[in-house]
Amino acid sequence: MSTELMPDQRLLFFYEDIRRHVEADRGHKHSFTAGPKVRQYAEQLREELVRRRLAHSPIDWPGSR
Repeated sequence: MSTELMPDQRLLFFYEDIRRHVEADRGHKHSFTAGPKVRQYAEQLREELVRRRLAHSPIDWPGSR
């Protein structure tokens, strides 16, 4: 499903789910959310959240500090 067609709640849920997984991966030897496809999908979700002006917390990706 295209992000443009997602209801607000679903969009927020998917984005927050990725953010929670990134936080859960922090400090572990293997990161399951660090791949480029996950980051690309999260960015698509984030762009749609911004477009709709929906409040969301940023994803603190490993290595982005």
